Amino acid sequence: MEWWKLHLRENPERVAELNQLGFVWERLQPEWNLILTALITYSSIHGDLLVPINFVVPRDDDSWPKATWGIGLGKCVYRMRIRNDFLKGPKGATRKSQLDGLGFVWDMGEYAFDKFVAALQHYSTFSKSRYDDGPLKVPSTFVAPGEDSPWPRELWGYPLGAKCSAVRQKGLYVKGNPRRQEQLSAIGFCWEGNASLGWHQVVHAAAIYSQMNNRNLNVPIAFRVPSPNVLRDSGSVGETDGDDAWPWPEHLWNFPLGQRLKDIRLKGAYLNGTNAAKRRAQLDALGFEWNPKRGRRKQEISSSC
Repeated sequence: MEWWKLHLRENPERVAELNQLGFVWERLQPEWNLILTALITYSSIHGDLLVPINFVVPRDDDSWPKATWGIGLGKCVYRMRIRNDFLKGPKGATRKSQLDGLGFVWDMGEYAFDKFVAALQHYSTFSKSRYDDGPLKVPSTFVAPGEDSPWPRELWGYPLGAKCSAVRQKGLYVKGNPRRQEQLSAIGFCWEGNASLGWHQVVHAAAIYSQMNNRNLNVPIAFRVPSPNVLRDSGSVGETDGDDAWPWPEHLWNFPLGQRLKDIRLKGAYLNGTNAAKRRAQLDALGFEWNPKRGRRKQEISSSC
């Protein structure tokens, strides 16, 4: 302002000369144009506008317009989200529309949650680990596969297993937000963790075995839940027998029920914590043999056909 008063206010010929040279009087407009150019370039390189807060446009990089070199783009994006920098005044609506057209993310928290939901939905579609009416089991180490998979590109490499653990243990995305909790429950998200899901598999398989063997749950250690293909190959299932009539659901095929029950008997697996008494009662109701007779015996025919 002092420079203006000293050199220009009383010198209209200087103002005219600057106008003739194309001088831009509006301070923020050229800065906005540079930021917009940088955002467009960032999107073309990275495929999104999720600019890290410490990102600065690199210098001496021909993939970026020279006029944008050195711009602290990450901080500009952060300030636009938090303080509406560059988005106030009569041009604010137009600039917001420009950002929307580029795919600008205004709420990173909502974006992150939406991405988590999308990953869960894809896992539910392509995974066979979900019960027909039960929770969705995602291994804690699961990472969404990349190329040559049915997963969309934007989810490649997404650490869904770790995110599920963080949601359960730390309330990531859902703390104090019952709407999001309800949304995850509707998808089949497991709030109790995979250990509880393991028990659900055991008791589900045990219930079917018990029913097929007259409420007897003395299961051979080597017993695995059979699939219809296994017995069809051996000739035990006829050509006209359909999979729909098979008593064992697909998510249990090859489940090592015998070994799991042995672990319960000898190691107390699944019987720790507040649910221990309830689970013991479930096994008792199914005819579980806590102290079976020793010695070898033949596997019951009805357990596999």
